[in-house]
Amino acid sequence: MSTIDKWFTHRQNSCGIIILIDPDRGEPAGQADLAQKAVLAGADAILVGSSLLLGDGLERTLKAIRAKISAPIFLFPGNGHQISPEADGILFLSLISGRNPRWLIEEQVESAPRIKALGLPALPTAYILIESGRVTAVQFMSATVPIPRNKPEITVAHAIAAEMLGLKAIFLEAGSGAEFPVPIETVRAVREASALPLIVGGGIRDVDTAVALAHAGADFLVVGTHLEETGNADLIREIKNALPKP
Repeated sequence: MSTIDKWFTHRQNSCGIIILIDPDRGEPAGQADLAQKAVLAGADAILVGSSLLLGDGLERTLKAIRAKISAPIFLFPGNGHQISPEADGILFLSLISGRNPRWLIEEQVESAPRIKALGLPALPTAYILIESGRVTAVQFMSATVPIPRNKPEITVAHAIAAEMLGLKAIFLEAGSGAEFPVPIETVRAVREASALPLIVGGGIRDVDTAVALAHAGADFLVVGTHLEETGNADLIREIKNALPKP
């Protein structure tokens, strides 16, 4: 079991908060300050990555964040180029809700040898995109159709398939800047169907939503856009204080 695998499995006895940092959304020093604020407010880990990176700030952002925090930093790659040994591990994503072979297996085949050569711990993760009320960057860039919000049974079938295929975690994603978060009913249904670590992100902007998702079965909540837009980590602290304790 890899270090990233152990970390996500160990955290299943309580709901963790993970912050998503996009290297394109600011200078490395500013992004590192945001990460530090979030960790001081109670965030458990940092994800770094983007659906589309236009700049060359990935390495510099990772180094800047590492200089500020001791919490784990994991890569959340939008493609096989977003790989760096500066991270503690990588979510090795397969977009199983779509039918585009590039994101199901092609990017993984191209990036796997480099990840192995770097000795970068990887967590094989089923990435499942849920309709969020608007076209998100990940939906546009992946050219895939999200699972309808009112069809939790379709999401459950994908989650069961992921577990049978041997993937080690499930990421239910509404997308960056989502109008609506992943439905509570979908999270609850997936939790009942699978024991894998369950990560939920997109559209989390208030405490009530975060707590409801945690009670429905989310093991980890990913917050990004709110922190990015406000620069304020108070919401992280409020969510942390309101979440169920182990």
